[in-house]
Amino acid sequence: MIEEKAKIFKEDDDTIDVKKLLFKILSNWYYFAIMVFITLSISYFINRYTDPRYNLSSSILVKDKDNAISGGVESMVEEMGLFRRSRRKSVENEIGILQSYEIINRTINELLDFHISYYSIGRINTPEKYKSSPFKVILDEDYNQYTGAKIFLTLKNENEFIIESEDASLKQTKLNFNETFIHENFKFKIEKNDIFFSDYTNLPKKYYFIINNLNSLTNSYRAKLNVEMNDKKGTILFLSTTGLNIYKESDFLNKLSEIYIRYGLEEKNQITQNTIRFIDEQLSEITDSLKIAERNLLAFKVDNKVVDIDREGKMIFDQLVEIQTDKTGLNIKSNYYHYLLKYIEDKNNFKDVIAPSVMGINDQLLTTLINSLSQYNFEKETLLYSAKENTPSVNLINLKIQNTKDALIENLKNLISTTKMSIDDVDKRLAKIDIEINKLPVTQRELINVQRKFDLSDNIYTYLLQKRAEAGIAQASLIPDNKVVDIARPENAIQISPKKSLNYMIALVIGLLIPLIIIILLDFLNNKIIEVKDVEDKTNVPISGTIGHNNKDTDLVVLEKPKSSISESFRSLRTNLQYLLRNKDSYVIAITSSVSGEGKTFCAINLGSIIAFSNKKTLLVGLDLRKPKLHKDLNISNEVGMSNFLIGKATLDEIILETPIPNLYVIPSGPVPPNPAELIEGDSFDDFIKQVKARFDYIIIDTPPVALVTDAILLTKHTDANIFVIRQNFSNKSTIKLVNDLYINKNINNLSILINDVKIPGYYGFYGKYSYTYGGYYSYGYGVPYGSGYYDDDEKPPKSFFQKIFSMIKINK
Repeated sequence: MIEEKAKIFKEDDDTIDVKKLLFKILSNWYYFAIMVFITLSISYFINRYTDPRYNLSSSILVKDKDNAISGGVESMVEEMGLFRRSRRKSVENEIGILQSYEIINRTINELLDFHISYYSIGRINTPEKYKSSPFKVILDEDYNQYTGAKIFLTLKNENEFIIESEDASLKQTKLNFNETFIHENFKFKIEKNDIFFSDYTNLPKKYYFIINNLNSLTNSYRAKLNVEMNDKKGTILFLSTTGLNIYKESDFLNKLSEIYIRYGLEEKNQITQNTIRFIDEQLSEITDSLKIAERNLLAFKVDNKVVDIDREGKMIFDQLVEIQTDKTGLNIKSNYYHYLLKYIEDKNNFKDVIAPSVMGINDQLLTTLINSLSQYNFEKETLLYSAKENTPSVNLINLKIQNTKDALIENLKNLISTTKMSIDDVDKRLAKIDIEINKLPVTQRELINVQRKFDLSDNIYTYLLQKRAEAGIAQASLIPDNKVVDIARPENAIQISPKKSLNYMIALVIGLLIPLIIIILLDFLNNKIIEVKDVEDKTNVPISGTIGHNNKDTDLVVLEKPKSSISESFRSLRTNLQYLLRNKDSYVIAITSSVSGEGKTFCAINLGSIIAFSNKKTLLVGLDLRKPKLHKDLNISNEVGMSNFLIGKATLDEIILETPIPNLYVIPSGPVPPNPAELIEGDSFDDFIKQVKARFDYIIIDTPPVALVTDAILLTKHTDANIFVIRQNFSNKSTIKLVNDLYINKNINNLSILINDVKIPGYYGFYGKYSYTYGGYYSYGYGVPYGSGYYDDDEKPPKSFFQKIFSMIKINK
């Protein structure tokens, strides 16, 4: 038996009822309409009053070894050995240079209009007046200006204005244009732009300006500057930045490109300048020696009346010149090696090292080491644009630099030693020539010595002049490695925010989502029984009826409003109970609920009334001995009642009271006893049931809530039907589990559910408002729509705001 009854229990179904959700959405459509209107309005104001932000871009071609243009002056200069082709540019490194603090800071410093920002104060927006301010602030460059503060300026007339600043502790001060203003934090004067003042009447009167901190401004532009390659193997860099003023961002990108190209040219120029400086130093030394040798040669020829060296002396002199030329070359190499060794040991920047080929040195190992050192130094510089010292990548480059530097120093020392040995060998050859010279006549011997010194100085001077000319040509022929492909143009700016279409779409989605989420959330969090389906889904215990919401001023609805929809609901309940009850002379019906407030007393009174109207002698018993309420609704005395009868202090006739309703009698609860359960369980109550069944057709018992006390359960052995009242929007969903438990475990027969205080949800309005009752497995009885004319005692509910609007629309149609 228990197993069969257990089949009435239904497991919880947590799936979303799409149809129910759709009905709820449709019934609350105006919330969606209102929310969408609000979100779209917010989106409109955002689009209307948000300052638009733009993206501007430019592009630069970066030349490297693979794409450099060969031939022409540049190739000729490289062939001179002044520039090393081995140092290939890394496009990634060039990106680091472009985004470096040094390059951007130089850009900001050269853009004078960036040093001070001007703003016009409007009712909503405060646009920047870049190059369009009606006045200009001229700063005293020698004064330490306070930066970052908003200095407000209000025009009083065409010649006067007031400035103030809370940030810089500057009180209101009235000034004239072109008047120098001195403050502890500022020193400047303000000039007016006559072009704007020609229409002073229409000119905005309130402004503020900010003296920018150039370091902060540099960091700001570093953060928003974006540099990308066109592809992995490409050498075109695309520069882009975003801002509120298209002209300002355009000027920044174009100036940045200019500074970057100039930076590369300056690097090349530094190499040629170092080369020229070194050659000039050598020329300065040899020029004096050449002048002295020339004077001595002329003086000797005049004094000794000789014109030239004789034939024998000429042969010896030619050998001497050849050996001396070799020594001159060795001395130049030695000087270069010593210069280079000192440079490498004393400095940490190796990008300006003079190439060996400039000095006529073609040592492959030396050239390779210098090129490697220069390349590693370049890589370190570019790496430091994006990384900090003591990072693994920088430490690796430092290790390569140190290893190359050590190898170069060792190589230079070896070259110096080797060169010295070569010079010593040349000196030995010169000593042999000197022996031959000493055999010549005195005049010829002395002439050869004087001529030798002159020719030596002259050859060195000529050689250095040639190198000086080559370096001069290189410097004059310098062209940048990089060039601008496309400049930034304001007319090509792309607005990136606000994105109006996207904002409206997001607003629409949010406007729909917010009420939808609220509806779903409220439905998910709600633990109350909202509709009949909530009961049907949890149990198969028969539903004997549904009672609509009572909006009357009385609980005696059947008596006072017999033609109301609620009265008709109780008639349907009376009919449905006939299917539950077996044919007997008398029936006992218990009405209970889980807790107080669910309307069991209201249902008991009106069910008893409607049965009495059918000419059935009906007794209404108030058996809620703990919290009696029946006497209050019927406005009768509670001094004598059931409690008195059960303890033997009153007879049955003494406690039965008549009511204004024919055939309806009532027994109040009486005074609250200390032991209600024991009284109900006693023999007196059994005797009571026998007596009243002999005298009445129906006995309706108003029992205590079963979730609080066990009194109602004790009655079940006497009852023919047990009605469990559930109140919509009041009873907890766990009440259904209590009903199932009572039916399965307590062995309560003929248990049915009565749903009270039913308010038909608005979404049912799509099918027409209706009141319905049905008897579960036994019978169904449907009422008639509210306001149909049948329920004359029903009051029509007032129309809502939206219903009134729709009514007006229909009338107009």
